[in-house]
Amino acid sequence: MVKHFVLSVAPMLRHVLNSEDIRAPQFAAAALLFVFLLQCVWLIRVQTLQSAIPDSDQALRMYQGLQQWEGGPIAGTPESLRSEAVTGLPSTGREGHLRVRDGYDQDRSPLYYLIAAAPLLMRPGSWLPNSLQPLLAAAPQLFFGVMLGASLWYVARRLYGNAGGYIALALYCFSPAMIVNVAGRESVAEMGAVWGAFGTVFTAIAVAHTLYAPREVVFWNGRRILLLGLSLALAAGNQFSLGVLALAILPIMFWVAPVRPRAVIAIWIMAIAVAAVLLFAAYFCEPGLFWQGMVHGKWIDFEPAAFGLAVSYRKALQTILLGSPALLLALPAAMVAYGAWGRTRYFGNTAPLLIWVLLLILALGASTFSGRGFYLTTLAFLFVFVSGVFADLLESRAGLFVKACLIALLAGSAMFNLYGLMRLA
Repeated sequence: MVKHFVLSVAPMLRHVLNSEDIRAPQFAAAALLFVFLLQCVWLIRVQTLQSAIPDSDQALRMYQGLQQWEGGPIAGTPESLRSEAVTGLPSTGREGHLRVRDGYDQDRSPLYYLIAAAPLLMRPGSWLPNSLQPLLAAAPQLFFGVMLGASLWYVARRLYGNAGGYIALALYCFSPAMIVNVAGRESVAEMGAVWGAFGTVFTAIAVAHTLYAPREVVFWNGRRILLLGLSLALAAGNQFSLGVLALAILPIMFWVAPVRPRAVIAIWIMAIAVAAVLLFAAYFCEPGLFWQGMVHGKWIDFEPAAFGLAVSYRKALQTILLGSPALLLALPAAMVAYGAWGRTRYFGNTAPLLIWVLLLILALGASTFSGRGFYLTTLAFLFVFVSGVFADLLESRAGLFVKACLIALLAGSAMFNLYGLMRLA
């Protein structure tokens, strides 16, 4: 029997190991993501050793989420927010404190709290050493961080080839903003929203591309519609203001598939319906609370007066460049190349650039918390745009020079980031 089992399994293993889907690029990407994960774990460990007291905002969202999981009040609603810690005003030195309107969280749905509290359902205190409990508490953000990196690499590689995938992933894996938002003690858990926003745009593009095939719209694209709906739910559920992408993807889908406008509308409506159902489920199917949560949500936080303030632009510049120092050189070079060289101005480069511009405008107009999520999301799209332009430059006559500059820039960025993490210890 054992011999028969081995003989039956061996061909399957041989097929998997010889699969064209598993090659050097996949292993290289996995290695980079592993380094990213190690940096996040290191930061969590250092912060735990420096202070055993959990961040109040982080503890609050986990407590409220656990209450809901255990049958208590729905998180982010008046019954759950009866706490002296929730004042409706930003806490000192933090932008991520809860903003409350009539007892409802203006920025988050219960999905945000449920995800944060999910690891606590395992009751880690009864079986996990105290030294490892912070890692388990950060597990959702670690997961979202790795998945965002994998998604970014996949998209960039599909659009620009291996070179584009490596550039985008290297920028991501050594981005201080991404590492801090995954593992930082004062992080407000934005990675789920960022992954959802990124997935919303590129899943919409992918599903629109399929419309050129003469197949039935809904059933053939059923899995993609579900994925698009899930992405929308993650983006809007973790930060209401990112729900604006539900409107932004519609013209992009028309741009990709102008030949089938009715199919685009059908898919768009179905995806929004899926997202609405998932958000409704996050309220544990309480219609009244769901409606009130949607009504009280801060879906747009836009103040035109902010565009006349120099501090808004200074904050934008600091957030982007400190979030990824490599962009200090890479972004201006990419913008110059995009403007001067017609070969770079195609859909694959233009779409992420337009989404970045949209999110940047919304971030500049958001003078309070929601702008923080926009800025972090802009970085993901900047990584894609920059990787696309540089992938094109690598194929130009100056390709060898561009390659040398890229290696120096990315290596320097990686060493700078690792040195910064080591100094924390």
